[in-house]
Amino acid sequence: EVQLVESGGGLVQAGGSLRLSCAGSEFDSGTDTVGWFRQAPGKEREWISTITSDDHRQYYLDSVKGRFIITSDDAKITVYLQMNSLKPDDTAVYYCAQGRNWAVRHYGADDARIYDYWGQGTQVTVSS
Repeated sequence: EVQLVESGGGLVQAGGSLRLSCAGSEFDSGTDTVGWFRQAPGKEREWISTITSDDHRQYYLDSVKGRFIITSDDAKITVYLQMNSLKPDDTAVYYCAQGRNWAVRHYGADDARIYDYWGQGTQVTVSS
Protein backbone atom coordinates (compact mmCIF):
# COMPACT_ATOMS: atom_id res chain seq x y z
CA GLU A 1 0.00 0.00 0.00
CA VAL A 2 1.16 3.50 -0.78
CA GLN A 3 2.53 5.43 2.17
CA LEU A 4 2.91 9.19 2.33
CA VAL A 5 4.94 11.06 4.92
CA GLU A 6 4.75 14.82 5.36
CA SER A 7 7.52 16.87 6.92
CA GLY A 8 8.65 20.46 7.20
CA GLY A 9 5.96 21.89 9.42
CA GLY A 10 6.69 24.08 12.40
CA LEU A 11 6.22 27.44 14.05
CA VAL A 12 6.86 30.56 12.00
CA GLN A 13 6.06 34.24 12.35
CA ALA A 14 3.61 35.94 10.03
CA GLY A 15 5.31 36.85 6.80
CA GLY A 16 7.70 33.95 7.05
CA SER A 17 8.13 30.87 4.89
CA LEU A 18 8.10 27.11 5.23
CA ARG A 19 8.61 24.29 2.76
CA LEU A 20 6.59 21.15 3.27
CA SER A 21 7.65 17.83 1.80
CA CYS A 22 5.53 14.81 0.95
CA ALA A 23 7.55 11.65 0.45
CA GLY A 24 5.77 8.72 -1.18
CA SER A 25 6.58 5.03 -1.26
CA GLU A 26 5.15 4.41 -4.73
CA PHE A 27 4.43 6.84 -7.51
CA ASP A 28 3.77 6.48 -11.22
CA SER A 29 5.02 9.64 -12.86
CA GLY A 30 2.69 9.11 -15.81
CA THR A 31 -0.58 8.58 -13.99
CA ASP A 32 -0.43 9.76 -10.38
CA THR A 33 -1.13 13.13 -8.82
CA VAL A 34 -0.44 14.62 -5.41
CA GLY A 35 -2.45 17.23 -3.63
CA TRP A 36 -2.15 19.20 -0.41
CA PHE A 37 -4.97 19.82 2.03
CA ARG A 38 -5.16 21.47 5.42
CA GLN A 39 -7.44 21.41 8.40
CA ALA A 40 -7.57 24.10 11.03
CA PRO A 41 -9.08 23.50 14.48
CA GLY A 42 -12.86 23.56 14.32
CA LYS A 43 -12.88 23.85 10.53
CA GLU A 44 -13.43 21.45 7.67
CA ARG A 45 -10.56 20.07 5.66
CA GLU A 46 -9.64 22.43 2.83
CA TRP A 47 -7.91 21.67 -0.44
CA ILE A 48 -4.91 23.88 -1.19
CA SER A 49 -3.00 22.72 -4.23
CA THR A 50 -2.38 19.83 -6.62
CA ILE A 51 0.18 18.92 -9.22
CA THR A 52 -0.43 16.41 -11.99
CA SER A 53 2.57 14.25 -12.85
CA ASP A 54 2.26 13.92 -16.62
CA ASP A 55 2.21 17.63 -17.44
CA HIS A 56 3.19 19.14 -14.05
CA ARG A 57 0.17 21.40 -14.19
CA GLN A 58 -0.37 23.20 -10.90
CA TYR A 59 -3.73 23.93 -9.32
CA TYR A 60 -4.23 26.35 -6.41
CA LEU A 61 -6.86 27.56 -4.01
CA ASP A 62 -7.42 31.24 -4.73
CA SER A 63 -6.35 32.35 -1.27
CA VAL A 64 -2.88 30.82 -1.66
CA LYS A 65 -2.19 31.79 -5.27
CA GLY A 66 0.95 33.88 -5.48
CA ARG A 67 2.07 32.74 -2.02
CA PHE A 68 2.32 28.94 -2.28
CA ILE A 69 4.14 26.96 -4.94
CA ILE A 70 3.78 23.22 -5.52
CA THR A 71 6.58 21.30 -7.20
CA SER A 72 7.58 17.68 -7.59
CA ASP A 73 10.74 15.62 -7.85
CA ASP A 74 9.62 12.41 -9.50
CA ALA A 75 12.97 10.70 -9.01
CA LYS A 76 12.72 11.24 -5.26
CA ILE A 77 8.97 10.53 -5.20
CA THR A 78 8.57 13.77 -3.30
CA VAL A 79 6.22 16.70 -3.71
CA TYR A 80 6.96 20.04 -2.11
CA LEU A 81 4.78 22.91 -1.03
CA GLN A 82 6.71 26.15 -0.68
CA MET A 83 4.68 28.50 1.49
CA ASN A 84 5.61 32.17 1.52
CA SER A 85 4.09 35.25 3.14
CA LEU A 86 2.43 33.06 5.71
CA LYS A 87 -0.51 34.40 7.68
CA PRO A 88 -2.02 33.32 11.00
CA ASP A 89 -5.00 32.02 8.99
CA ASP A 90 -2.65 29.47 7.40
CA THR A 91 -2.31 27.72 10.76
CA ALA A 92 -3.49 24.14 10.33
CA VAL A 93 -2.45 20.54 10.01
CA TYR A 94 -1.29 20.03 6.43
CA TYR A 95 -1.85 16.73 4.65
CA CYS A 96 -0.70 15.39 1.32
CA ALA A 97 -2.70 12.88 -0.65
CA GLN A 98 -2.14 10.80 -3.77
CA GLY A 99 -4.59 10.13 -6.57
CA ARG A 100 -4.76 9.87 -10.34
CA ASN A 101 -4.24 12.52 -12.98
CA TRP A 102 -7.35 11.55 -14.90
CA ALA A 103 -9.52 12.02 -11.82
CA VAL A 104 -8.20 15.54 -11.32
CA ARG A 105 -9.25 16.44 -14.83
CA HIS A 106 -12.60 14.67 -14.57
CA TYR A 107 -13.75 15.63 -11.09
CA GLY A 108 -11.54 18.54 -10.13
CA ALA A 109 -8.36 18.85 -8.11
CA ASP A 110 -10.26 20.01 -5.03
CA ASP A 111 -12.44 16.91 -4.74
CA ALA A 112 -11.05 14.96 -1.78
CA ARG A 113 -12.76 11.79 -2.98
CA ILE A 114 -10.32 11.38 -5.85
CA TYR A 115 -7.35 10.91 -3.52
CA ASP A 116 -6.80 7.30 -2.49
CA TYR A 117 -3.92 7.64 -0.06
CA TRP A 118 -3.27 10.18 2.69
CA GLY A 119 -0.40 11.08 4.94
CA GLN A 120 -0.60 11.64 8.68
CA GLY A 121 -0.16 15.38 8.49
CA THR A 122 2.30 18.00 9.69
CA GLN A 123 1.44 20.95 11.91
CA VAL A 124 2.00 24.48 10.66
CA THR A 125 1.56 27.31 13.15
CA VAL A 126 1.86 30.94 12.11
CA SER A 127 2.13 33.45 14.91
CA SER A 128 1.05 37.06 14.57
